[in-house]
Amino acid sequence: MGRTPRNLYLLVLWFALSCGGADSPDLSQGEDLYMSFCAFCHGTEGEGFAADGANALNNQNFLAVASDAFLRDAIRRGRPGTPMSAWSDEFAGPLSDNDVQALVQYIRHWQTEPNVDVHDMVVSGEPARVEGIYEIACASCHGAEGEGGTYMSLNNPEFLATASDGFLHYSISHGRPNTPMNAYGSQLLPQEINDLVALIRSWETPIQQRSGDVPTPFTAESAVIHPEGPDPAFEDTERFVSVEQVYEELSAGARMILVDARVPSDYILNHITGSVSAPFYDIELYMDELPQDVWIVAYCGCPHEESGIVVDALSEAGYTKARVLDEGYFVWELNEYPILSGPDPGDYPIADE
Repeated sequence: MGRTPRNLYLLVLWFALSCGGADSPDLSQGEDLYMSFCAFCHGTEGEGFAADGANALNNQNFLAVASDAFLRDAIRRGRPGTPMSAWSDEFAGPLSDNDVQALVQYIRHWQTEPNVDVHDMVVSGEPARVEGIYEIACASCHGAEGEGGTYMSLNNPEFLATASDGFLHYSISHGRPNTPMNAYGSQLLPQEINDLVALIRSWETPIQQRSGDVPTPFTAESAVIHPEGPDPAFEDTERFVSVEQVYEELSAGARMILVDARVPSDYILNHITGSVSAPFYDIELYMDELPQDVWIVAYCGCPHEESGIVVDALSEAGYTKARVLDEGYFVWELNEYPILSGPDPGDYPIADE
């Protein structure tokens, strides 16, 4: 029998490796992490919109232009001021660099289409020419100045620091099939798309430096807001209590505990005045300092997913006075109710008699 041709041998070797050989990544770590920290917003298969406005991570047009560096930075640093937290342990989050890389690999395994090389694209445009187009086609989803609305914010400094002009151009032109994001390449002139990229880019501001602070630890005594006050007169609901009712009860001096279920970096950025930080993924570690005879209201930004995990865990542990803040932190902030930055809970003010 003659020798196997070298080219055939190389072809067989390539096929073996591409179908799960020694170099094939182990996705189990990434899958476990994804199901623990991502699926409740982005869907178990990356389909998106499991929580309000959470984008589809398995969308092929997204994966084609989202580099590994883009994904890593999004996971590590988040999108401050939005429901997308900074998950890195550099910012007191739960994920190491190795964890982040495992998540990137797991997200990447959904990709079935080749990458599109757009990141060296040079885009020249004039923002003022498309302000009207943006208002008509984009603002209802992304906000009048890119601050976000029903869907993701476009003016977030962390996003714009890692999204190239080519990324923006491709996303506008090709959209995200099977999502609310339309493909505008057939609806707008090429220069109009360039102008939209320039408009979005004009919103870029420097990334703010993080303080590195962690939330102040609390005790069963210090966690209680207005400890001498009466119990709140919450309506008899099984799970949710409105931001308006919590605000009114606290302003009247009611006794309760507010639990911020988000990642600590979100708490440091802004939290409801008087609340304590007890991240959803570690809630069992805080139960010794959460008395069962005081009403507890948990909140997050997504707007119910993380706080729901906290309330479920408390209920399973025997707590009967635990509720989820309906619509979450960002509706509270939008209503201009008391919030605070930094590691300390702060003192919740009682309204003047």
